[in-house]
Amino acid sequence: MSEATAVPVTDEGALVVRQLSDGILRLTLNNPPANALSIAVLDVLKTALDDAGADTDVRVVVIAAAGKVFCAGHDLKELTAHRADEDRGRAFFEKTMRQCSEVMMTITRLPKPVIAEVDGLATAAGCQLVATCDLAICTDTSTFCTPGVNIGLFCSTPMVAVSRGAHRKQAMEMLLTGEAIDASTAKEFGLVNRIVPREYLRTVSDKYASTIASKSSLTLKIGKEAFYQQIERPLAEAYDYTAWVMTENMMARDAEEGIGAFLDKRDPKWTDR
Repeated sequence: MSEATAVPVTDEGALVVRQLSDGILRLTLNNPPANALSIAVLDVLKTALDDAGADTDVRVVVIAAAGKVFCAGHDLKELTAHRADEDRGRAFFEKTMRQCSEVMMTITRLPKPVIAEVDGLATAAGCQLVATCDLAICTDTSTFCTPGVNIGLFCSTPMVAVSRGAHRKQAMEMLLTGEAIDASTAKEFGLVNRIVPREYLRTVSDKYASTIASKSSLTLKIGKEAFYQQIERPLAEAYDYTAWVMTENMMARDAEEGIGAFLDKRDPKWTDR
């Protein structure tokens, strides 16, 4: 997949647009104005992420969005329509929440780093998506919220990612009030890494992605998996686990090459082995 391609949904416009260049795969949510995570969008996004994980040409993934809203979360009209089902929508609700959780877990387990490029509102499951990505860069006019409490539907699945990205009391503030926070507050809470003016968003996210793409993909895979494995473990167990990871990493050809290149004062030549 070395050329820009679109995930096939309709000829007129894909729900998620794929574009690959220099090892950076951009997945653009393309269902404005809300870019809601409908079942169709979740299906396409999951397939695109699975493909990215298996594609050796992809070294970094950037998730962006078309329009003025990054992602408004689940498609409430789609969910409400299934209230007319015989089971009042229970099966469809279960399918939607399970599928969304699978997409988030795919991002976490993906052996490639994933960057959220946010311009506009990221709300509910859209905020969950941002919090799930490994890094997040947003414009200075972006806003974030978990507003489910306002409509009688607590943002329980978004809470999983938000509570792991933000400090506990700050996550609870978002979840209990349902109020939107601005970009600077999101950075203070720990949900985003950098805030930039809109005209520089693509430039900055590309710079991050290019820097990461220049590293050994094997090393990135090892490190990302270890990060999420150790963070949920007790301290002593985390050290035991990461000591084992570093020993295994030292046996990799790229570690041998990278250390040798550093000592020889030359650029490393990665083989991703």
